[in-house]
Amino acid sequence: MAQASTLSADSLTADLAHLDPEVAQRIDAELARQQRGLEMIASENHTAQAIMQAQGSVLTNKYAEGYPGRRYYGGCEEVDVIETLAIERLKDLFGAKFANVQPHS
Repeated sequence: MAQASTLSADSLTADLAHLDPEVAQRIDAELARQQRGLEMIASENHTAQAIMQAQGSVLTNKYAEGYPGRRYYGGCEEVDVIETLAIERLKDLFGAKFANVQPHS
């Protein structure tokens, strides 16, 4: 198990398998479990690889409270572009005038 006292600046760029092989192994085991069977719980359905990549991206480092162009904190320009893109795509898909892509909680 990785301990704070053994971490260095390299820890910011090292992958999980290097930093904590035990956790990486458990994640791999969970992936294998999900791929072996059909989970009938809707909230535990398979997630597309592209979604996993987006959710594991640098966007998780960003606090972007508010709406595009009206955020409470600076540095949200790229988040604004992505959220606006999602809104426009959703409006086009459903023929809607308005859309909100933010989660309720």
